[in-house]
Amino acid sequence: MDDQPALSRRAALSLLGGAGAALALGRGALAQAAVPTTPAPTFSGPGPLESWNGLGPLIALPQKVPLIRLVDRPPLYETPRAYFQSPLTPAAAFFVRSNLALFPASIDLTTWRLKVEGNVRRPRSFSLAALLRDFEPVSVTAVMQCTGNSRSRFQPRRPGGQWGNGAMGCATWTGVRLRDLLDRAGIQSGGVQVQFQGLDQGAGAPGSGGAEYKKSLDLDDPVLDECIVAYAMNGQPLPLLNGFPVRLVVPGYFATYWMKTLSFIRVLTEPDTNFWMASAYLQPDNPRGTTTPQAVKDKKVKFRPVGSMPVRSFIMTPDETVKVPAGLPITVQGLALSGRGAVTKVEVSTDGGKTWRNAQLGQDLGKYAFRPWSFAWTPKQPGQYTLAVRATDASGATQTDQPIWNPSGYLWNTIERQTVTVGQTG
Repeated sequence: MDDQPALSRRAALSLLGGAGAALALGRGALAQAAVPTTPAPTFSGPGPLESWNGLGPLIALPQKVPLIRLVDRPPLYETPRAYFQSPLTPAAAFFVRSNLALFPASIDLTTWRLKVEGNVRRPRSFSLAALLRDFEPVSVTAVMQCTGNSRSRFQPRRPGGQWGNGAMGCATWTGVRLRDLLDRAGIQSGGVQVQFQGLDQGAGAPGSGGAEYKKSLDLDDPVLDECIVAYAMNGQPLPLLNGFPVRLVVPGYFATYWMKTLSFIRVLTEPDTNFWMASAYLQPDNPRGTTTPQAVKDKKVKFRPVGSMPVRSFIMTPDETVKVPAGLPITVQGLALSGRGAVTKVEVSTDGGKTWRNAQLGQDLGKYAFRPWSFAWTPKQPGQYTLAVRATDASGATQTDQPIWNPSGYLWNTIERQTVTVGQTG
């Protein structure tokens, strides 16, 4: 776990001071609209420089700034680009993603409990007060990113929420070590996986049996040593739409494992074969998670559950609205991330990827956090310039222009580009 300052128990307890015994949302706060059933058309967009964000209206939700609504049921709301100017994403601006359409409209802390059960010697049930009082608080700064972030870039287009780049966010998460909870319960011999379940429910895909959202991690997965059950983000209680009272934080892994409104932790003696493990959130069994439509059609592709996030980088400023006078020095800025090793290098091109120069890396908040970067640039002549950025992580992986494709629209991480217009100064 990254060396981040942890809240004291007193500070952690104070988080509940304004929360009261319950946190509630009115049902009317989230309009429930049917998901379109017609097939999505092939996305053409304005070439390789499509909108940075997904397309949709800005909607204000409880405890949230206006977010970009992609779908109402289940809710998919994307963070606007402007909130990525710094490496920590405000809790109020964090994207919202649920896999099932029915989720708690209120949480009564007098009755809510986190249960640790299954193949354990001492099944336990913890109130939020017990989590705050009886365990050492720890913190980690980490990016949470939807597995389908940037799905709108895929060609041929894939069904599902047509995210732009904003289905991600980075926060300093504070909570209890998962290992401490498991140790209190005492794992018995024969355990193979630990399963996590929140309170979301719904019909799921027809015939799938996926009416409850459950995800599992192998008991020998090293990431378990870094997981925390978080009750705070950026020093504040979690918004209800982001998992109040607690959610699982799995540093470096895609958000599918970051179970929100976490209420059940189960140690399993057999591999988890529920729909959300066996049929959903699968990638081709290779590091980039890429294949071809023909290989899938011919049933030549082996799949495995998605896991860690590949290296990515983004240009935040300038955006497409900026007009730059020739000869004026500007600073190109952005963020990079990886779940497979700390970001070690970011390079910027001002000629569409023909030549590259190193950017300056900014504050290091930990290997799982956004790494800010900056690049000084003075365009000499008027015209259209295509900026591009690529990152390299400690595993040696570097972003490329090689396209990615898989049936679910996962793991997009090709090089991002931004067109900038440079005008005459006289």
